[in-house]
Amino acid sequence: MADPASNDADHPVRGARSIKLACRGLWKVFGTSAGRFQEMLPGTPSAADLHEAGLIAAVRNAEFAIHEGECFVIMGLSGSGKSTLVRCLSRLVEPSAGEVLFDGRDLLKASERELIEIRRHKMGMVFQGFALLPHLTVLGNVAFPLEVQAVERHARETRAREMIELVGLKGRESCYPRELSGGQQQRVGIARSLAVKPDIWFLDEPFSALDPLIRREMQDEFLRIQSVLKKTIAFITHDFDEAIRLADRIAIMKDGEIIQIGTPEQLITHPATAYVSEFTRDVPRAKVLSVRALMRAPGGQATFAGQVRADARIAAVARQIVESSQPHAVIDGSAGLVGTIDRQQVIDLLVRQDGGQERQK
Repeated sequence: MADPASNDADHPVRGARSIKLACRGLWKVFGTSAGRFQEMLPGTPSAADLHEAGLIAAVRNAEFAIHEGECFVIMGLSGSGKSTLVRCLSRLVEPSAGEVLFDGRDLLKASERELIEIRRHKMGMVFQGFALLPHLTVLGNVAFPLEVQAVERHARETRAREMIELVGLKGRESCYPRELSGGQQQRVGIARSLAVKPDIWFLDEPFSALDPLIRREMQDEFLRIQSVLKKTIAFITHDFDEAIRLADRIAIMKDGEIIQIGTPEQLITHPATAYVSEFTRDVPRAKVLSVRALMRAPGGQATFAGQVRADARIAAVARQIVESSQPHAVIDGSAGLVGTIDRQQVIDLLVRQDGGQERQK
């Protein structure tokens, strides 16, 4: 598995930022002897060991760290354990073993009262079901978590109105959930989860019940909100296209185990297993790969048709490069010239991608 904290110093989001949430050796095991599985199977039992003992591991020895301001996407097919994992992180599901460290504190050692206070004040949660209260208006739904905190009415409604405006529902404060579309209801759920100003935001397939067009709009809305708030996020999805749009890093799960962690580009260029390679096979490379991944060393080139950023996606600059007969300089901030890229490199990437998709048909 890829190192969960690899290349932090060079990462634009993680860099020197602190770890907000981490888990170490996290297990969730089901079965009649689940409470004693570590005594029965010391060390790190295999799937075969667990099966022989009549146990099912929904989460197997999970380890990763989410940095402040990072959108960390956990993905996998149905039954892979991703939803169980995110519920273990907030102890909505009680882990069988391991540690969940929130700001350095192990949540598995927190009392029930302490955990309730942490959830109320520091965690925001959005799930696939909108779970809005039908007897409350939009304003009432968004303000509800603050009412639970005993925040006085004027303050909680002021905060709720700010969140309603943030998600683009200003003017709908007096509407009831039944009067809203699916996308609007999900916006209310997002606004409600943000009302408490959470330190960490858990989202479990929040857009999967929406129509494709509305889903795309909600992804755009999510990106806009994140650009403003810069929350620390654990986001669950089974859709790789959604993951590469939203994620700083992605953890791919299979049979309860995290197979690989990396940026979308790392997963595509350096898949750790055949499963990851298959998982990413149909992803349009030009939308994921950066200019840095394709560029050549600067060499002795003296003149350039123009310049592009090293972190720019190939799809964003492909037309500019392909329409020029001369190479483009690749620039990386204060480092200046770091490489070159030309039309043939971009054409080769696009042809390989189209050819691969054609063969799959």
